[in-house]
Order: sequence, then structure tokens, then C-alpha cells
Amino acid sequence: MRFMTFRADGATRFGVATHKGAVDLFARCGGEFADLKAVIEAGALERVGKLAAGVDADYSFADVEFLPPIERPGKIFCVGINYSRRNAEYGDATPQAKYPNLFMRTPESLVGHRGNIVRPHVSDMLDYEVEIGLVVGKAGRYIARENALSHVAGVTIVNEGTLRDWLAHAKLNVTQGKNFDNSGSIGPWIETTPLAPDYRFELRSWVNDELRQDDTTDNLIWRFDFIVNYISQFATLKPGDVICTGTPTGAGNYFKPPRWLKPGDRLKMEVSGIGVLENGVADEAKV
Repeated sequence: MRFMTFRADGATRFGVATHKGAVDLFARCGGEFADLKAVIEAGALERVGKLAAGVDADYSFADVEFLPPIERPGKIFCVGINYSRRNAEYGDATPQAKYPNLFMRTPESLVGHRGNIVRPHVSDMLDYEVEIGLVVGKAGRYIARENALSHVAGVTIVNEGTLRDWLAHAKLNVTQGKNFDNSGSIGPWIETTPLAPDYRFELRSWVNDELRQDDTTDNLIWRFDFIVNYISQFATLKPGDVICTGTPTGAGNYFKPPRWLKPGDRLKMEVSGIGVLENGVADEAKV
């Protein structure tokens, strides 16, 4: 089932995406839940999802504004260099690290499906990265690998937009380049089909209909269960937290010369079994 958060008729709502549009579950829950994160915290996704069975869509997708599926995640963890060909892309000949590279993003750095990601006026090196995002469904600390996937409520698509020059502002810190307001995106929804241990997803990205990234999770260095287990060693994972699991090769920074995003570009990020996340690019408004 595909759970989404959207704005319609002047109000923020959550619901289920069908092939015809959005079913409004916020109204059908009668105020029991403030948002989708509250549904996940209550362990009520399955119960609430049943309210959409056999129901016609309340809104067409053309009539809604897609918002990030979880508007205010408590934590957004990101894994860097997690596909097997990325070290070569970086020109890094050192041995593979034993543990993943991690950093964090703010909720304000991600817009929803069909919104514009923003190129700030302090940089023209805006880049794209298609990723799979894990949405935590069940809290846990020191989660065993064999139980890790049971703590995932579902998966979504992330464009982990990056300001490449701001990544290099400090010796060992990428935070600045990963957290500009509205520089990335997430959505369009959360796919809640349980993850099997042998899961396989195909990831692709396009810029203006040109295929830029094309890979599968067969090439992950650290698989989802390892990532959940590892992060939970130092942080309590809570419902609604998001873990971005890394991008394949093919981002704009690694073309010669680099190919940065510019206003008017159209982005499409596709992950098999989840859907398509689409966004435009706009310049930051002058203040």
C-alpha cells in the first residue's frame, strides 16, 4: 500500500495513493491521527489502510499538492558511498571502509513530489542523487540484523540534492552541502509492502529525459539490515525516522566537465516497486 501526505482544499491530509488518485484517510479517521507519522507511531498503518479498501479516490493527483510523506521526521540519516562502483568514481584507491559513511539532513532540506528543488544564490553546483529511503516503523536500539527489516515501515524515493562546493568547506564535514533548504526531495509516497531479505530494487535518474543513473541494490555495499543494525547501536531509531541508503554512480559532479542542475531542469527519479519522484529546479528567490 502507498501512503502519502498531501494538501487539498486548503488543508494538509494523509491518505493512500491509488491508480486513480488520493484517498483521504485523515477525514476517515475522524481526527484520531494528526498526520501519517502519528499513524506509524501508533502501529496503525494496516488498520488505517483498510479504510481505503474499495473506496474511490477523493482527489485526483492533479488536484493535490504532494508533501514529503513524513513532514517532520525526528531524524534523517544518510549513508554515503554505498554502491560498489562509487569508490572508483571518487578516484579512491584505498581499501573499503569497514563501516558506512554517515551524515544527517534536516527536514527543511527536502521538498515533496512535483515541487521545485532550489539552487541557492551562493552556489551554482547543485547536484542530484537518486536513493531509496527507509522509513522506520518500530522503535529500537541495538536492533539485531535478523530483526532489522521488521523495524522498517516502508520505503520511499529520495533525491539527495547536494551543493558540491559546500561539501568541501571543511576537512571532514559534508553537512553544509547536504542541508540547504529545499535542495532535495522525497516521495511521492511510502510503499509499505514488507521487505524480503532478498529484496532487489532498480534505481534510475533522468535530467531532462537524459538517463544519468542506472543501478540496482545488488551492488549495495551495506545492505538495509546492516544499516539499521549499525545506526541503532548509537541512536534509538523511532517511528517516522528516515534513512537514505546511498546513490549509485552517475551524479552530475562526475561528468567531465561536471553537469550541474540549473533552473528549468526537470528531474525524474525512479525506483522499481516504489514509483517515480519528479521535481523541477528553480533559483532561490531574491530577498
